[in-house]
Amino acid sequence: MLLFLSAHCFAQKAVVRGVVRGTTDGEILIGATVAVPALNLGTITNENGSYTLTLPAGEHEVHASYLGYASHTRQVRITDTEQQQRLNFSLEPTNTELREVQVETNTLRQKLNDTRMSVERLTAREAKLLPALFGEVDLVKVLQLKPGVQSGGEGTSGLYVRGGGPDQNLVLLDDAVIYNPSHLFGFFSVFNPDAVESVELYKGGFPAQYGGRLSSVMEVKLNDGNNQGVRANGGLGLIASRLTVDGPIIKDKLRFVVSGRRTYADIFTRQINRLSEGKEDYSPIPDYYFYDLNAKLTYKLGRNDELSLSGYYGRDFFGFNDDDFKFGFDWGNTMGTLRWRHKFNNSLYATSSVQTTRYQYSIKNEIDVFNLSLTSAVRDYTFKTDFDLFLKGGHSVKFGAMATHHHFTVGRLSFQASDSTLNLGAGTTYSGVEFGAYASDDYQVNARLSVNYGLRLSGFRSDTTYIAFEPRTAVKYNLNESTSVKASFASMKQYIHLVSNSGASLPTDVWYPSTAGVAPQRSQQVAAGFSKLFGRGRYLLTNEVYYKWMRNQLDFRDGANLFVNDSLQKEFLFGLGRSYGNEIYLEKIKGKTTGWVGYTLSWTYRKFDGSNDLDDINDGNWFPTRYDRRHDLSLVLLHQLNKRLSLTGSFVFSSGNPYSIPVARMAFQDVEGKGTSIVPIYEDRNSYRLSSYHRLDLSAVLKLRPKRGEADLTFSVYNAYNRRNPYFVYFDQVKDKERRDVVRFQAKQVSLFPIIPSVTYNFKF
Repeated sequence: MLLFLSAHCFAQKAVVRGVVRGTTDGEILIGATVAVPALNLGTITNENGSYTLTLPAGEHEVHASYLGYASHTRQVRITDTEQQQRLNFSLEPTNTELREVQVETNTLRQKLNDTRMSVERLTAREAKLLPALFGEVDLVKVLQLKPGVQSGGEGTSGLYVRGGGPDQNLVLLDDAVIYNPSHLFGFFSVFNPDAVESVELYKGGFPAQYGGRLSSVMEVKLNDGNNQGVRANGGLGLIASRLTVDGPIIKDKLRFVVSGRRTYADIFTRQINRLSEGKEDYSPIPDYYFYDLNAKLTYKLGRNDELSLSGYYGRDFFGFNDDDFKFGFDWGNTMGTLRWRHKFNNSLYATSSVQTTRYQYSIKNEIDVFNLSLTSAVRDYTFKTDFDLFLKGGHSVKFGAMATHHHFTVGRLSFQASDSTLNLGAGTTYSGVEFGAYASDDYQVNARLSVNYGLRLSGFRSDTTYIAFEPRTAVKYNLNESTSVKASFASMKQYIHLVSNSGASLPTDVWYPSTAGVAPQRSQQVAAGFSKLFGRGRYLLTNEVYYKWMRNQLDFRDGANLFVNDSLQKEFLFGLGRSYGNEIYLEKIKGKTTGWVGYTLSWTYRKFDGSNDLDDINDGNWFPTRYDRRHDLSLVLLHQLNKRLSLTGSFVFSSGNPYSIPVARMAFQDVEGKGTSIVPIYEDRNSYRLSSYHRLDLSAVLKLRPKRGEADLTFSVYNAYNRRNPYFVYFDQVKDKERRDVVRFQAKQVSLFPIIPSVTYNFKF
């Protein structure tokens, strides 16, 4: 109704702000919705659990809601528009866990009214209801079910967002960068769902506080722990178990959360190897396992100050041992964040933090008396500070600065004999400082129009200095109470690069800084779309189109040597990129049956002109990248059958990945006519495609009735109709049976996962 009031009504406005917390644990609720439905206004809480609303004079009903919590409404009366008012909310958890898929309608309305676009938000509660590979819940795989987000391949947890590569995603865990967010060679992410509170993924329209990557920002927030009593929850699965314990150390002052997870397939494979020792022609099963540990302490220093210390440590181990050859491979991430939140007054908040993060892999071989090791690592030390300033007239200003010292170890090789008669080494190290400063304003102009605009100044210093201005803006306009249109623009700069010789993101990939000879990557992205709320507020339909330009995209010369190369940048080629598409998304999050359907139509291309014809890729013409997928469809349904049983299912379909195949082969004989070499001949790069990918996953969650606490059994079926999806294709020689000559080559497809049933026992007490 307020949409039709005169502009004079908006001339007198007051600011209402507060904090949203849970009642049982006192934890701040990040991303909670606070809205005034009658005015068609709303917002969400920030990383401090704080919100701000600008309201006209009068009496209003302010509504707060959060997934898994009962909504709460409070009255506020504004008589003096010059005075700011404080309005805090404490939300009660819902009694039935199966109701966690139900959210009040105004959450959809908030998405309609949010200035931000191209944002996906997910909680661990939502992820745990969906089918999972081997029963292991993975937050990143759930994000792959959203439009504009693609996986790196069958079962992997990599992200390819709007045509960007895996190195173009900024992954933050409590503000610290995670360089390789994967376990098990990419099949699981490093994020334990029991330790995570929420995940936000920005596909475009990036706020000014984020920088350093081109394609996406994934911000993962760890739980703060509860403040009422010690509790434990976890799960027992087919390949891994997990346990999380949290609670107060000093009530209302100091609380903790500790979460751990480990696979145990290695326990069984080691036993099989022991039982098979001495058997003729027996090949030992390689040893593999991973584990990770999250911990967080939160201390309330006083009414206006809070200190938190969070950390992550995770490792993957792969090994193979026999009498003549020993191979070991381990990799992992370590991070720590010390953060201080301070409230100056009701209008100004500050968050400052220091972080350290390290990613390292190590390969060790033992052959007879010789030892060989290859290591690579990146270590960061970061300081950042952010300020939130709430001004009169509907302005929410955010500004801050950061600086990161990078140290890169690229391919350090050691080769030595056990008797010390031989000792060789190679490899190199680099360092650089990345810095940035930003300011942005989220301005609520009136009930229909809101604008977010900002500017980021970024830079990098190594053997040279790069400086860039990165403007960002987003605008939202409500056509009526159920329809809004949005648009955004973002310019991004990336100063570090992932060096990979594979289509997948592997642990052996290394990070490399910008130098005088390696320019930073750049991108500009525009997006526009509309959102429509219908069906009495039960459904939200969004449609977004985007176009992204990229420069200084990295690839390699044919035959490039990427390992233990002290002149690695000489192997690089730089080119252009472009990606564009249309994303359609229909969501329902209230009622017994909920879910979403998403469809993406997109194109992704690269173009590389070398310094000479020999260095050209695809003759210098545009070609589709390996993650160009014309069609991508996902369907997710969740149905609450009764109070104890819920059923879920997901179906995905995508066009096959582009790849290159030889169209002919030429045979060459040596000068003596004794040896023959067969050389493949290729046409345009990535001119063929694998078969289409499609898969159906099903699961059922049965709530049990333990004597103490809560428990459930989750039954999952991955790839329910046993589709043998292509992972890669290789060519095998077909020989004449009599002469043993090669007569032709036959393409063969490799598939990874057949139908896989699993069961997981989850508990909480």
